[in-house]
Amino acid sequence: MLKKYLKFNLLFVLIFILQLLAEFQQNNTLTYFIKPCIVISLMGMLYVGTGLKGRFHKRLFTGLFFCLLGDVLLMLVWQNPSYFMYGLVAFLLGHIFYISAFYLDFRSAQELDKKGARLAIILCAAFSIGFYFYLRPHLGDMKLPVMVYTFVISLMMMMAAFRNKRVNVLSFNLILFGALFFLVSDATLAYNKFVKGFDFAGVLIMATYMIAQYLITMGGVERKLINQD
Repeated sequence: MLKKYLKFNLLFVLIFILQLLAEFQQNNTLTYFIKPCIVISLMGMLYVGTGLKGRFHKRLFTGLFFCLLGDVLLMLVWQNPSYFMYGLVAFLLGHIFYISAFYLDFRSAQELDKKGARLAIILCAAFSIGFYFYLRPHLGDMKLPVMVYTFVISLMMMMAAFRNKRVNVLSFNLILFGALFFLVSDATLAYNKFVKGFDFAGVLIMATYMIAQYLITMGGVERKLINQD
């Protein structure tokens, strides 16, 4: 995979390094330039790699678009605090499109891997409930939005797990670990914003976020259904 998309991977590594440098140095000028490039480059890769020929890839592409919108809005929160809520909604829509894409794979053979599905449900439910109630005393007026967001991103993780045995192993693993990194990134962001800020939080949040989006995109590019009609 790395050799096949060598030029793209080198470009993404450059974007990755520059974004972390911008976070480390708190360089807003560099951030304004490079942060949108994260998802734009992935949208380009998904288009080139798949041609967006099927519903799965179109939904994944739309999810990336809303994540791009969320990135821009969160980047501009300093201008208007309400942009945080708008950014949250944009990412929520992005996750919903990811979920709808992953559901297509699950629906291709719903009878498979019922034990794995039950385990995914239990783990994702435990995380979403436990983490939300941990955050809840610190949320103030954000209790309902954060509850909804926590539920949706946990559902995305669950649906990523539901693709097991329905797609090739490479695509399954890439998207599953991508969803996991997304969970870590959003949990870190929530902890840093609502519970206690810590040094280099932005570096950790952006590193895990970029890895998440990269893995999900490449999982989409490499996707092959095992059970096809």
